[in-house]
Amino acid sequence: MSCSLLEFCRLQELKTVRDYLYLSQKTEPVEKNQTENEFSWDSSEWEATWDSGENKEEGATSATTVEEETTGQRAPWLQDCVVSLSPCSDLLVVAREQKAVFLSAKWLTDDSGREEMTLAVSWTGTLSTDEGECVSSSICIPLASQKRSSTGRPDWTCVVVGFTSGYVRFYTENGVLLLAQLLHEDPVLRLKCRTYEIPRHPGVTEQHEELSILYPAALVTIDGFSLFQSLRACRNQVARATAAGSDVIQPPPLAYKKWGLQDMDTIVDHSSVGIMTLCVFDQMKNASILGGFNASVKGSPPAMSQYVTVGGGPYTGFYYAVEGSSQPLLSHVALAVASKLTSALFSAASGWLGWNKHKNEEEAVQKQKPKVESATPLGIRFGLPDSRRHGESICLSPCNTLAGVTDDFGRVTLLDLARGIAIRMWKGYRDAQLGWLQVPEERGDREFSPSASLPRRHALFLVIYAPRRGILEVWGMQQGPRVGAFTVGKHCRLLYAGYRLMGVNSVTSKGWQLLTQQVCLLDPITGALRTVNIPFHLALSDKKSERAKDMHLIKRLTTILRSREVEPDILESEAKSVLLDIKHPAIKKQALESLLSNKNAPVSCLTNITRALHDTLKQQDPEEVDAALLQLCSSQLTLLQLYTDIQNLHSGADREACSENDSLEGIEEELSRVGPTLQRYAQLTARPSVSFAQDSPDSPMPAQAFLSQMECTDDEVLRVTRSSETKWNHLGNFMFWGCLCGKSPPREVCDTLQQAGISPQQLLSLLLSVWLQREKEVLQKPEEAVRNLHTLLIALSDMKGAVEESWDPQAISPWWQQVRCTCIQSHNAAAALLAAFVAHRAAKASITSRADSKFQSEWEAVSLELEQWVVCVHQLEDVLVLQTLLLVPPPQGAAGGAAAQCSIKTLLEGGTGGIADSVSKWVFRHNLAPERLKEILRKREDEEADEELEQRAGEEGNEQQEKSQEDTDRRAELLVAVSQRFPHSLSPDLLFAHCCWEYVVQWNKDPEEGRYLWLAVEHLKLVSCPYIHLGISAMMWSTFIVKRFSAAAFLMEKVGKAPKDRLCRRDVGMGDKAVTSFLGCCVQLLQILMEADSAVEDVAPPELSVEEAWCGAEGPASLVELAELGLGQRGVCFTLVQHHCLLASLLHAAMSFSLRVKPLSLFEGKGKNAFFRDLTSIQLMPTGDMDPGLVSLRQEFLLRVLTGWVQAIDDPSSSAPGTKTLPLPSSGPKADWWPSLCLELGSLLQVNPDILRRHIVCELYNQGLDLRAEEVMLEVEDKDVLGSQLLVLTGQRLSYSLLHSQSQTQAAMELLARLPPTLCTWLKAMDPSELRCPLVPLSQTSRLVGRLIEILPENHAQYSLALHLLEAVDALTTEDNS
Repeated sequence: MSCSLLEFCRLQELKTVRDYLYLSQKTEPVEKNQTENEFSWDSSEWEATWDSGENKEEGATSATTVEEETTGQRAPWLQDCVVSLSPCSDLLVVAREQKAVFLSAKWLTDDSGREEMTLAVSWTGTLSTDEGECVSSSICIPLASQKRSSTGRPDWTCVVVGFTSGYVRFYTENGVLLLAQLLHEDPVLRLKCRTYEIPRHPGVTEQHEELSILYPAALVTIDGFSLFQSLRACRNQVARATAAGSDVIQPPPLAYKKWGLQDMDTIVDHSSVGIMTLCVFDQMKNASILGGFNASVKGSPPAMSQYVTVGGGPYTGFYYAVEGSSQPLLSHVALAVASKLTSALFSAASGWLGWNKHKNEEEAVQKQKPKVESATPLGIRFGLPDSRRHGESICLSPCNTLAGVTDDFGRVTLLDLARGIAIRMWKGYRDAQLGWLQVPEERGDREFSPSASLPRRHALFLVIYAPRRGILEVWGMQQGPRVGAFTVGKHCRLLYAGYRLMGVNSVTSKGWQLLTQQVCLLDPITGALRTVNIPFHLALSDKKSERAKDMHLIKRLTTILRSREVEPDILESEAKSVLLDIKHPAIKKQALESLLSNKNAPVSCLTNITRALHDTLKQQDPEEVDAALLQLCSSQLTLLQLYTDIQNLHSGADREACSENDSLEGIEEELSRVGPTLQRYAQLTARPSVSFAQDSPDSPMPAQAFLSQMECTDDEVLRVTRSSETKWNHLGNFMFWGCLCGKSPPREVCDTLQQAGISPQQLLSLLLSVWLQREKEVLQKPEEAVRNLHTLLIALSDMKGAVEESWDPQAISPWWQQVRCTCIQSHNAAAALLAAFVAHRAAKASITSRADSKFQSEWEAVSLELEQWVVCVHQLEDVLVLQTLLLVPPPQGAAGGAAAQCSIKTLLEGGTGGIADSVSKWVFRHNLAPERLKEILRKREDEEADEELEQRAGEEGNEQQEKSQEDTDRRAELLVAVSQRFPHSLSPDLLFAHCCWEYVVQWNKDPEEGRYLWLAVEHLKLVSCPYIHLGISAMMWSTFIVKRFSAAAFLMEKVGKAPKDRLCRRDVGMGDKAVTSFLGCCVQLLQILMEADSAVEDVAPPELSVEEAWCGAEGPASLVELAELGLGQRGVCFTLVQHHCLLASLLHAAMSFSLRVKPLSLFEGKGKNAFFRDLTSIQLMPTGDMDPGLVSLRQEFLLRVLTGWVQAIDDPSSSAPGTKTLPLPSSGPKADWWPSLCLELGSLLQVNPDILRRHIVCELYNQGLDLRAEEVMLEVEDKDVLGSQLLVLTGQRLSYSLLHSQSQTQAAMELLARLPPTLCTWLKAMDPSELRCPLVPLSQTSRLVGRLIEILPENHAQYSLALHLLEAVDALTTEDNS
């Protein structure tokens, strides 16, 4: 609200600084000797200066004591020193005569852990080098960093010191001399700097950086850019020399401009305003005054640099130097070596481009005095003449338009520099020190301004420190009042830099945040550095100041509310004071709303403050009071009172006992009937879950949340706003949960809410929401909770406006319809059912009482309302049983997500198949096997089993630990209970159909899981109705199967063999193993489709029905509806389905045995065109005899399939004598149905089946599986051909035993010699390498030869050869036995 002095830094070791600067002159020769060493540019010696200073102080203890008693105890010791502070407040220079102390910023941590900045001594030493010269002025210039990552902090700070000898020297923060130059032979009076400022408006001239040095009769200006580059180069060169241990080379001089200020007696201070351009009128005025009537005027006004000086004769002088009238000057040293410069003048290259001379020559140059260039005369343009007044100082404003001037009369004068006139004067400020503060407008202050889109405004304040009075004042510009005054010490120093960082321009300053202090007050007594904080609104006047004050008050209120450490009493008093001080109604309303929405303010505080504001508004003139604000106070008071009353009722000690006449006999019967299911449901819902603490329903409701959900209408009626479901439930929990738990009086709470004016419908909605939300707590004590709910519901029903007096009991009541709608939409089945029990009984009692009063009879009232409740209760019981089943957790590792939530609404919207669809998803989540599901559904028909299930269900609630087998049994019991509640919707055929569809949908999401598709087919097999069979299988084929099936066929046709995994994933969307399983399921699905198509002709269409209570199902087309549509559809084309089944079998065989084949090439043109068409369409199918070449390809493929099967089932143990053949698996390449399948395919593909049988026999013998071969041999028709084939195979076995076996015996060789020559020649011609199993026992070969003799006729050409073979085998067998 007002100005403030903020301490941001504190000086350390003030006594050390004072003692060093006022040290006795006895040690001066030692200091001078040290100074000579120091300025020899040897960095190793200036670092020890501080240590030597300490030794000097120790050696002169007595002298120091005397000094403290005389000079040191003078309070204004700092006034005799030259003090300069960096704008960044990180470096302070205090100098007196020849000595100086540098203090640098350090961060210290206090006991509380808070960091604070201090200024500690970093360097002390003597600065003067010439005899008798002293420090006369100094400034600290921070130099900006050139790094791209810089954000506005200085790279380093340069200390510029002016001496009485005329020298200007530049030092680092550590006292290292960088540059020294004699610019004029008079004492330096004042050093000032101007740096770059970002223009606030487009028309403002961009000012260049500059360092100005004032002498008694001359003004020297150095360009800021060249100075910046020179100082950086000097610092780098010193760093290199120090690192290399070499001598520091004398740096080059600076380029400067020197003006000889004329027509003024004495000059003591100055200000360089910068470049300005006159307007055309001022240009013509000046030309006519200076040149007379005939003066000529240039076309464009020249750019001029403006300088303002103060002193005497005249009191203030204005000088204007036209740009280009004076060239920059260089000393004679620079002119002598100008020819040697080949690059930038201020380069930091080694040796400074040849300036490195011998040491003796350097000393000679240093000893001789440099030549001083003459100044360019500059006449005064005009001034403020006052012969008796002498100016002492001038302080330029940051905007370069105003300046403050002090004089020896104790006056402070404000100058308008553009017009050259004094516009204001203050008196009574002797020895005053000035500073300026420019305050930007805060972001929030423009919200009420019509010029919010314009640039931010800035307010200008003049800070005056009067040391004689010990007061610091702040004045608004230009004619503003005094906005702040502070009583400070009489010996302080006001430090105002008037500049920022050097080396910044319009490009590098983008994105920087220059953190600089504009005005600082240094107190030498405490060492504190304080800055002045001024709010922007203090610069405003008239009506705007009131609004600005109000805005500041609301910010103050916001700060108070954000503080969590404020006591409630202090918060109440402060907030009340601020709220009553605000004038504007809109801002006062905003402040009140901010207060009411704060979470830290207690409700008593809010009530007292709102009542105080309401009383204040009531006492004012009604015409002046804002009606909206008054209504807000009134409504908020009402809400706060309501909140307090409800809170008191819930926290009170009295309890209301339930009425004895309030009997719940009907409800108790219902509770006992559904009790076992409720217990099981409660166990399943009581599993732990994760939730946030702030979302807990038990968390207290603050008054701010209560107020945010309530609003008061114009007719003083309270209305609850439903912004979110969480807040709505929280409010209902606050109002009614205490009553439902029996901790609060329900009647009194309802009366309080009714008196507040809240509609009964909203209260009913809040009550039902908290009842449904707190289902777990309700089920812990259902009897007590139901009784309390009944009491609350009756109390709400008796409110005015709840049940209409004109309501006809034969019609539906909107009041009870609201309860039904809430229960119907709720997913909390148990709580909804209990609420329906209570509402049904309450509605029945209400209707009965109305009927008794109307008819006065003993007849029971029958109404549509009660019928609606009967249906609703029945549906909720069904939903409870179904939800209990769905909540059963699946076994670990099972697929599926979270348990599905169901309600009456969701089941009705799901259509007539919604119930079966929910159960099918549960079956999938629990991975229930189809056969197990079939067994469970059979139990529904057994009445004795039903009674046992009821007994078990009653015992479930008492058991806490259940084994896995018991879980399975209870899962089955729940499923049976659900199927009994839904006998039509969950008939076995419909449930199997839905399960089939659910599994195929899940398979379609993840085709790699081939098990899902297999289970879908297995469920489909269990459907007994052929019509549902037909419809579901046809939909599965067209929706999910045919696309991937065609992709697999085309892929195999393209590559000509069973594709690899990568190609299968690319084209079919699954791996090669998954494709094999998929094709096998396709074969089964098409076979089911053919069987169903054949069976529909002999069976009547089924009649699908729904339970009576669920006849109102309306939703999207479900599976039942699609099955009904399938009943009237024409059947599929059997030959087309068979055609696809043939292709699927071929593809499955090729993938199972990894065969090379182009499956589509096995069919002619008509067959190819018929593939992948709609199965209900009629296609032209191939008829008649096929092309022999095509039949040959088919036969070759089938033979390779049989060969692959024989190789797959190869079992060495089966060939052992006396062993029986082991059973083969039912699936995979070893399945026993592959031969029969090939024979079936052969008949369809016009391949001779006898050829296939003979091939099987030969392959089995070839594999050494003689027993299996003998079984198949019985079915072969052409025995002659088979005998010829087996004769060759027998010869190969005998040839291997006699000729190619490695273990040939002498008996075998003798036998070979006794054989007939014809047989020997024939055996030698045999190739045993064609046998896959040549090592066959002779007994099996003998048995095979015996079979040959049986099947070959005697007139066969090779019959005699067979007899010879029989003799040879018998001989071999006899030899082996002997």
